[in-house]
Amino acid sequence: MRILGIDPGSRATGYGVIEVCDRRLEFVCCGVIRVKTGQSFPERLLEINQGVCEVIEARRPDRVAIEEVFMARNPSSALKLGHARGVLILAAMQSKLPLAEYSARQIKQAVAGYGNADKAQIQHMVKAILSLAKSPSHDAADALAVAICHANYFQADSGFG
Repeated sequence: MRILGIDPGSRATGYGVIEVCDRRLEFVCCGVIRVKTGQSFPERLLEINQGVCEVIEARRPDRVAIEEVFMARNPSSALKLGHARGVLILAAMQSKLPLAEYSARQIKQAVAGYGNADKAQIQHMVKAILSLAKSPSHDAADALAVAICHANYFQADSGFG
């Protein structure tokens, strides 16, 4: 089973693809979709959508997992994040991929064993879990953490875990 994890953002969207093989998690790829500066917000949303569609087409995941929106201090930022999540969810749905959503706390708990883990802890645990030579960027590590979280929940629900 191949899982695409997504850490949504209106300027930088992290993505990470892992494969579940015989209860092992294997790294496939990760990266960040960064939108060009100076674009209108609708143009940025289009670029985010196109970027994740390219990842889906190139990496052919079986499932997609995305982080839920958290309530930011700035309502405008929360709305923009919601719009970015919307175009990402649309890409998964148009590709007819099953989609799961997880809270930041669920993701941190699944990866670090602690629901309040910080970004550095998540980076470190993702590197260790996937046996990576170096830590991915924060956005990519967060996306890989979403994929790892989904693999854990999926295996537990399926009786494979």
